[in-house]
Amino acid sequence: MASLAQQYEVWSALMKSGGDVSLWQQTFVKFYQAFLEKNRWLQYIEGVGTTLLVTAIALALGVVLGALVAMVRVAHDQQSPRHRNPLLGFVNFLFKIYVTVIRGTPMMVQLLIMGMVIFASSRNFTMVGALTLGINSGAYVSEIIRGGLMAVDPGQMEAGRSLGLNYLTTMVKIVIPQAIRSVLPALGNEFIILLKDTSLITVIGGKELLYAAQGVMNRTYESMFPLLGTAAIYLCLVLIFTWLQGKLERRMAQSDRR
Repeated sequence: MASLAQQYEVWSALMKSGGDVSLWQQTFVKFYQAFLEKNRWLQYIEGVGTTLLVTAIALALGVVLGALVAMVRVAHDQQSPRHRNPLLGFVNFLFKIYVTVIRGTPMMVQLLIMGMVIFASSRNFTMVGALTLGINSGAYVSEIIRGGLMAVDPGQMEAGRSLGLNYLTTMVKIVIPQAIRSVLPALGNEFIILLKDTSLITVIGGKELLYAAQGVMNRTYESMFPLLGTAAIYLCLVLIFTWLQGKLERRMAQSDRR
């Protein structure tokens, strides 16, 4: 590392004085500035940790919110036309508005509204971003889960009710386990989208991976390597989680065959 630092000092001084340096030497100096000087690689590691934390919080919130919305909407649609619950109908109406508004407006606009209007007095922009991503994800997850629930044979619900189980117990023990298998690929894709969308919270001051890269760019006045490094890290994370998702899907398929 000492020799690399010495080479960097020499070639960096040559570049600043207008000396003759090769393309390789310029590339090395820019790479060293972006990742090695003053241990800047630690900033990227810290950014990755925050990115994964925000993704996990947003995913958990999105799944819980999405499952709640999906179950209410499916319960409303499965009511008998002669026996309508007015409270369920009202809640279903509110959830339909929520899904329509969230899916019909850009994520960037939602982040700006949450960060600069609703939580304008908050300084924890990272958590505000995680909350916004979770609310946004909930709308999409609700449609994914609702599609999976509706795809299950209605006879499964009737069979559970005929055994004396109430609606909620039948849904949790019979219908939902069957629906999970069909919605797992779509939920995995939603997780990957969330992981990449964490980069958007930088616009409201969220301190994740892209924020760390921007900090390096502001100090080195060089954007190529920080941005390329950030893109490479995101790509590696997506590939890892895509592999894990495929492994989980294969394991579930094997358990179904047994």
